[in-house]
Amino acid sequence: MNSFSNIGIEPGRAICYSGYRKGQRPGHTIPCYEEVKEDLLLLEGYWKYLRLYNCDDHSQTVLDVIEKENLDFKVMLGAYIEAEMNNFNCPWGGGVYSEEELELNASQNKEKIQKLAGFADKYSDVIFSLSVGNEACVDWTDHYVHEDKVLEYVNMLKSTAVQPVTFCENYVPWLHKLEILAEALDFICVHTYPVWEYKHINEAIDYTKENYYSVAEKYPDSPVVIAEAGWATKSNGNGINPAHVSESYQKIYFEHLMKWTDEEGILTFFFEAFDEDWKGSSEPLEPEKHWGLFYIDRTPKMAIRSMYSKKLVGTSTDKKEHILS
Repeated sequence: MNSFSNIGIEPGRAICYSGYRKGQRPGHTIPCYEEVKEDLLLLEGYWKYLRLYNCDDHSQTVLDVIEKENLDFKVMLGAYIEAEMNNFNCPWGGGVYSEEELELNASQNKEKIQKLAGFADKYSDVIFSLSVGNEACVDWTDHYVHEDKVLEYVNMLKSTAVQPVTFCENYVPWLHKLEILAEALDFICVHTYPVWEYKHINEAIDYTKENYYSVAEKYPDSPVVIAEAGWATKSNGNGINPAHVSESYQKIYFEHLMKWTDEEGILTFFFEAFDEDWKGSSEPLEPEKHWGLFYIDRTPKMAIRSMYSKKLVGTSTDKKEHILS
């Protein structure tokens, strides 16, 4: 429908990566070089593309590991822009800030875009594309940035960077308010989460296709990437029906999604590589913590366990037991 060849993107599996382990979180303790290296060696050979969400110290470590260890990855790097407007529709009440906070965020967002351009130049052999933000325009976001301002950031980045530039957003805003922004992008990135929209696993892949094609058909001249699609494995009922999530459901969704997108040549970033227990509330079953294909201890879940049993042929028995347990 819309080829990626004109922006130099080759086919390949893709995954969202954040390496925070137990007791680590953004702005505090971050994964060290060796921890990131361990992660990337687990992912190498199965995924070609990684999505990183911010141009911060963690992302710099990831890029350094890829470059210094000569690992076979290409990276979509983002700048995580924060709220520049209040969003009183945010369902968890997190979208309201003081005028001083909004002004500071706007200033820091501009600095992030400049930093993203610097990363793009420094790691030009690794970074294949750039995103100016993540879910900043959808009506439920807690970090709302007006689409006109996002467009300014896109144009700022495109004036210096050689890599293709995009913006990552839920599929809905692309359908009714991001037309002008879409025209300025080199490709469009959509997010699709059937389980967040109360869909059962039996409806999941058809709903994902509906989400994707609604955007792709609206913009037939623009390549459309799925920048996030995944399935949680646990829930406490906060936004996701606990009966709709499990490792077996994640496996079904992963396999159906990969089959369809491989056949159609749609670049798709599965969300996500590893569970992240710093996300959401302190409740252990908070669904935000349980999207990984791997547990936080780096053992594989059901969806990829057979893949990793094959990968570990020839390794020590102790290592197999650790990864497959």
